[in-house]
Amino acid sequence: MPRHSYKKRVFKKDKQFNSLEIAKLINYIMINGKKSVAEGLIYKMIDDLKKQSDDPLKLLHLAIENVSPIHEVKPRRLGGASYLVPTEVRRERKLKLALNWIIDAARARTNKEFHTFDQKLVAEIVEASKNQGAAVAKKAQTEKLADANKAFSHLKW
Repeated sequence: MPRHSYKKRVFKKDKQFNSLEIAKLINYIMINGKKSVAEGLIYKMIDDLKKQSDDPLKLLHLAIENVSPIHEVKPRRLGGASYLVPTEVRRERKLKLALNWIIDAARARTNKEFHTFDQKLVAEIVEASKNQGAAVAKKAQTEKLADANKAFSHLKW
C-alpha cells in the first residue's frame, strides 16, 4: 500500500485521431524517447488497417476489448505461504495489459511472414479482433489461472 496518495496523471490524446488508446499505444511502443518514430509506426499501421476495414479505430477497440482481461491474480502472503488471489482488473489496467500483450505478441512474430513491425502489429490486431492470436491466448491463460485460484478469493485485502 502506498504511504501517501498520488495524483493521477492525465494523458493527452493523440493529435491525428484524438484517441486516448492510440496515444497510449504510441507511448508503449516508443523506445529511447523517440516518439516521432513510434507515431510514424502507429499511423502507418492505421493506414494499413484502413485497407482491411473501413473503420480502423473500431477494429482497434474491438481488439483491445477482446484482449483485456476481467480477472487476474495477485500474490498475497499469509502465514508463511503465498497464495494467488484472483482480483478484478481496473479499467486503466485492462487497457495497459491489453496494449502490452498486443505489442508483445507482435514483437514475437517471425520475420518470415512480415518484414516490418507495423505489418506485425496489423496482423496481431486483426487476429485479436477475430478473438484469435497470441494476445488472446495470453488473456485466456490469465483468466484460467484466476479461475483455478477462485478458492482463495476470500483472502482479498
